[in-house]
Amino acid sequence: MAVPVCTSLAVFIVYVFANICFVRVCVTVAHYSVNSRTQSLAQLENLCKQLYETTDTTTRLQAEKALVEFTNSPDCLSKCQLLLERGSSSYSQLLAATCLTKLVSRTNNPLPLEQRIDIRNYVLNYLATRPKLATFVTQALIQLYARITKLGWFDCQKDDYVFRNAITDVTRFLQDSVEYCIIGVTILSQLTNEINQVSATAFLIEASGKNLNLNDESQHGLLMQLLKLTHNCLNFDFIGTSTDESSDDLCTVQIPTSWRSAFLDSSTLQLFFDLYHSIPPSFSPLVLSCLVQIASVRRSLFNNAERAKFLSHLVDGVKRILENPQSLSDPNNYHEFCRLLARLKSNYQLGELVKVENYPEVIRLIANFTVTSLQHWEFAPNSVHYLLSLWQRLAASVPYVKATEPHMLETYTPEVTKAYITSRLESVHIILSRDGLEDPLEDTGLVQQQLDQLSTIGRCEYEKTCALLVQLFDQSAQSYQELLQSASASPMDIAVQEGRLTWLVYIIGAVIGGRVSFASTDEQDAMDGELVCRVLQLMNLTDSRLAQAGNEKLELAMLSFFEQFRKIYIGDQVQKSSKLYRRLSEVLGLNDETMVLSVFIGKVITNLKYWGRCEPITSKTLQLLNDLSIGYPSEHFSFLGINNQSNLTDMRCRTTFYTALGRLLMVDLGEDEDQYEQFMLPLTAAFEAVAQMFSTNSFNEQEAKRTLVGLVRDLRGIAFAFNAKTSFMMLFEWIYPSYMPILQRAIELWYHDPACTTPVLKLMAELVHNRSQRLQFDVSSPNGILLFRETSKMITMYGNRILTLGEVPKDQVYALKLKGISICFSMLKAALSGSYVNFGVFRLYGDDALENALQTFIKLLLSIPHSDLLDYPKLSQSYYSLLEVLTQDHMNFIASLEPHVIMYILSSISEGLTALDTMVCTGCCSCLDHIVTYLFKQLSRSTKKRATPLNRESDCFLHIMQQHPAMIQQARNLRMLSTVLNIIIFEDCRNQWSMSRPLLGLILLNEKYFSDLRNSIVNSQPPEKQQAMHLCFENLMEGIERNLLTKNRDRFTQNLSAFRREVNDSMKNSTYGVNSNDMMS
Repeated sequence: MAVPVCTSLAVFIVYVFANICFVRVCVTVAHYSVNSRTQSLAQLENLCKQLYETTDTTTRLQAEKALVEFTNSPDCLSKCQLLLERGSSSYSQLLAATCLTKLVSRTNNPLPLEQRIDIRNYVLNYLATRPKLATFVTQALIQLYARITKLGWFDCQKDDYVFRNAITDVTRFLQDSVEYCIIGVTILSQLTNEINQVSATAFLIEASGKNLNLNDESQHGLLMQLLKLTHNCLNFDFIGTSTDESSDDLCTVQIPTSWRSAFLDSSTLQLFFDLYHSIPPSFSPLVLSCLVQIASVRRSLFNNAERAKFLSHLVDGVKRILENPQSLSDPNNYHEFCRLLARLKSNYQLGELVKVENYPEVIRLIANFTVTSLQHWEFAPNSVHYLLSLWQRLAASVPYVKATEPHMLETYTPEVTKAYITSRLESVHIILSRDGLEDPLEDTGLVQQQLDQLSTIGRCEYEKTCALLVQLFDQSAQSYQELLQSASASPMDIAVQEGRLTWLVYIIGAVIGGRVSFASTDEQDAMDGELVCRVLQLMNLTDSRLAQAGNEKLELAMLSFFEQFRKIYIGDQVQKSSKLYRRLSEVLGLNDETMVLSVFIGKVITNLKYWGRCEPITSKTLQLLNDLSIGYPSEHFSFLGINNQSNLTDMRCRTTFYTALGRLLMVDLGEDEDQYEQFMLPLTAAFEAVAQMFSTNSFNEQEAKRTLVGLVRDLRGIAFAFNAKTSFMMLFEWIYPSYMPILQRAIELWYHDPACTTPVLKLMAELVHNRSQRLQFDVSSPNGILLFRETSKMITMYGNRILTLGEVPKDQVYALKLKGISICFSMLKAALSGSYVNFGVFRLYGDDALENALQTFIKLLLSIPHSDLLDYPKLSQSYYSLLEVLTQDHMNFIASLEPHVIMYILSSISEGLTALDTMVCTGCCSCLDHIVTYLFKQLSRSTKKRATPLNRESDCFLHIMQQHPAMIQQARNLRMLSTVLNIIIFEDCRNQWSMSRPLLGLILLNEKYFSDLRNSIVNSQPPEKQQAMHLCFENLMEGIERNLLTKNRDRFTQNLSAFRREVNDSMKNSTYGVNSNDMMS
């Protein structure tokens, strides 16, 4: 039987694709070395068989190495065609398709245009004449076609954009049988992913004219591809935000205004809900994924009445699924439906939801569904996050909702809270009595995430939450105490009660931390006091047993509780008359904050004494001590690494420990150098011991490493704590010049061992960091210059040696190489921006320290592929921060670099502009602004008759630009101009001011291109809107002069803000609107 909704789906996709155009062309940089090596067809097929079929690791690695050499050989192209034509196995066809994809992707020595056209035509013909290929071969060939189309989008042949006829290419597949139709839809889906959307008017006319018979299994493949294509369309990143899964619950789909009529039509939304109930269960998750995206369309697409109508239809569809939940027994369906529920609140306000006609019934059904889900805690645990997110957002909105309609959350949030608490307690016995079940408490990250959500939910109707917790805690605590006193108690019963108490302590800490979500009352503070008393009493009981036994999970729960309590009830902002302290005084005799702090410190000492070998507890305990040491006026502990059998990485907690000790020392230190020297005696002895070892020809290397690593970790903790000039100068004069050579020697000896170099480099980075202006030397002191010399020595020594490592496996490259380089970047940035060195002195007096450090930076930078700069967040942050300082204060050095180095830097800035990390994006804006300003000034000066000629670097920079036109185009970067303008206008830009600063310089450097871009955008508007859009651009440049003075920049920034508002207003009022895609085409 034919199902009309499937035809409607095809029609909807036709509509969607009729309004999509390509947005960006991202060229992946690849570096291939040429290695000529002739291989016969038979040998290649044999290697493919060894690679994909053999179980012998050595044979497979040898085959992989040989095939990599084949990929890089000069005759690879012709051999690939032979493999496709004559190859007898699917694996050889896969190899050919993969190699061709690499060939067309390379940027150095790219294939000629005619050759790429031939490959494109060959692939289409190959797919058309061989519909029975293995699925993975078909997919690889489609990937090749999509890649060629993407990279050749702007290529012209006789004024014809030869790669823009994708729709024509695919039409013949769509007009044929279902088998070919599947190939056609798969091509379009891959194009959507690979090169963003394609412009089309009727690429699915034939498909939309066919009714799909869902009982015909041969058509299931077409249905699946149609759904994937729809999902790719709805999931497309229209404004370049590149949203990843980590921000899933905050995602807004920025669809073009030209799609507005489709979403105003209620039949569009109804189509997907009908599909969910009609198609086979295996396809349902894709339908729900599409609904998740549809539910997340940007609010500005509708006016208030339209949004209310759309929300009403959406809620009706959700209600229908909840009333018929049979398909939700499938984990994938369940997960996607939970995501859909979460989007109801992340994209709509509670005040809007309560006005929906069926809201009372729907909120009841959602509450029942949530309670049932929480009770079945072992089923799809990763989906619970979305349900708790929904209720957290609902509960957080209660104080702000102004609608007269009842929200009914006072009825249902206690039910959700109770279901979560009781289900976690009931899970303890089940997990302990059955093998193979994962304990949620093992995943502390997941537990903390859920508790953060529960903290807000539990604070709604807090009286009920507190009463439940008191009741459950008293029951478990009494049972636990009785079991401990009983000689016949079984270990299983004790473990069950400890597990239940662990959950309760975690939850109590969470709900106390949730106090910040609501305006608290004295009565609620008193309730907190009841809960805190019980946890502290339990702590006294468990601590008394630590000599015999302890429970690690319960101790971690205690530390989590202490951290939440500290945030809420310790500090200057807390009223000392709080009813919580009254209750603590009545029950435990803790009369004030100072006495409670004494309990905390006692717990810290106890944990370090008994749990020193447990890294999670030790780490969190020291973090608690560190937090408490901010403003809070022995024996060896095992975590300090005294045991020679422990690993070097086991001593990481020492830094936190010595930070806390350093802060406590600073309370009364003042200028007392005797007290400081007394405190540093053990560290002095350790340094002397290492120096003694280094002075001999043979020494125990492991002992030397252990002593040095522990020492530098301790020193970094102290250096971090000493943020005042007086105390930090004591430390500096203690370590320099006496012990600096020891650190340099350690880098020289063990540069290849990150367990040694990382702590040393981090210590040096901390020493040169002018935190709180602590590095303030006297005017007659050369110490600032001397400190930078040491910094330069260390960076140069480490950099030159780490580059000798050679090829490093991809899975180890960060640990062995990039992490150390990242720290060097941070160190150099801190030194250059510390304002305690006049760097002009180095060149003036022929000191090469600055030049050595900067040249080492360039060497290290060029050893890093572009992709790694953004793949590793710490590396990207340190690199772009350093680059910002260099472009601001050392632009003459940048200008003196070789052309390929400047191109590398400019390319990295271009990629960083669209990074997810706001800090990276902002830094790139600043770098671009400095470079554009420098270039604009130099170009302006070069056209004037000046008595004083340009300096050598500036003159050389302009000469290089003239010799390399491609580089000046990159420097002026037309793509950067359109990218920045696109982000400012169409994205919810959090750093609009930063984005606006380089834009004026880009416009002034590219006035013709900006004029063309403006005309393109204006002409893309409906005729009646073109004049208004033209006026927007006129207003943007009104009063702007052709200079980059601060006054002119500020005026442009103001104009840009107004321009953004005017364009967005025009988009809302237009049936077409400004499509962000047009700006990039």
